[in-house]
Amino acid sequence: MDDKSRNLDKLFITPEWYANEQRRRIESPRGKLVIASCRSGSYMAKKVVQRYTELLQENSSEEDVLYIEDIDKQFSDTETGVRLEKHVGGYDIFLFQALSDPVSGRSVDQNYMAFLIAARTFREHGANHITAMLPYLAYARQDKPTRYMREPTTAKLMADLSVQAGIDRLVAWHPHSSQIHGFYGATPVNLLSSLSLFIKEFEEFRNRDDVIAVAPDAGASKFVTHFGRELNINSAIASKYRPKPEEVITTEIIGNFREKKVAIILDDLISSAGTIYSLIQKLVKDKEIEQIFLGVSHNLCSEKALNRLQELHDENYLERAVFTNSIPQKKSFRDLPFVDICCLSDELSRTINRIHYSSSVSEIFYQA
Repeated sequence: MDDKSRNLDKLFITPEWYANEQRRRIESPRGKLVIASCRSGSYMAKKVVQRYTELLQENSSEEDVLYIEDIDKQFSDTETGVRLEKHVGGYDIFLFQALSDPVSGRSVDQNYMAFLIAARTFREHGANHITAMLPYLAYARQDKPTRYMREPTTAKLMADLSVQAGIDRLVAWHPHSSQIHGFYGATPVNLLSSLSLFIKEFEEFRNRDDVIAVAPDAGASKFVTHFGRELNINSAIASKYRPKPEEVITTEIIGNFREKKVAIILDDLISSAGTIYSLIQKLVKDKEIEQIFLGVSHNLCSEKALNRLQELHDENYLERAVFTNSIPQKKSFRDLPFVDICCLSDELSRTINRIHYSSSVSEIFYQA
């Protein structure tokens, strides 16, 4: 037998060899864990890899995490391409992408296309599982047509494209609408709640009679109600309408404001901060609130929002704002002295760990 034949024999996989190899690697049945990222998702993926490694070490594990970063690129004709430098067949892939990236300037559509091509690349090259890690789920606000307007349900279209591209699971942080879950059909979806995070951030207000939690609209009412119950403080709901795009008027706020001096406003998203601006003005003028605290899951980093938040702080209304890094935050927001940005690396690391070992994700989050 020549040397070439001997080498070919070594490459032939038998059931016995495969079983021994699996035992030796101590791998999850889902395959070897791989964290991957498109360019806009790398800022978060790196933090998750670091935190996951720390958790392994804290729990006396010598395993490491395979990380593949910046897998997408743009050609001179503006087309997007993806190339993998490593073999991924049989691996359990967690693919990170920031669909909104105000720091790099890449558009939502450009980032979504990179994500879809990346998912298809992993699928075509034999990945065992592909979990989409999309902390901010773009297009989630287009979950239904505006009444009496001829609009599509674009969120459903993006879900269809993602599944067709090859993902078999979605992880997103506090999306605009929970009905997004149904758009993915039989594909598992984990919509992570920020309740635990905000409860921790505002723990100092527990059991205080002078504090009230406020929902800026009906869509946030259930979220704020659970938050208020956990901290044992009252809650209120605001009503608003939009006379024209980008303009918001808060008409009334329903709740018991007797002897209330501090308000905590919680919402899923800040775009231009028009809703928050209108609500805070009304809380101060009509309800005699003296201090405002703000918790928001996603900040889109618009200049209009920056100016409005700064104005509210300068007028001694807005005491503190808490955002997450679900979207890369511009330096102009990071430098605001009254803004705290919470990193989601711990929550996302633990979520990946649970999915990788086919365990419950909900156990690590607050259950309303």
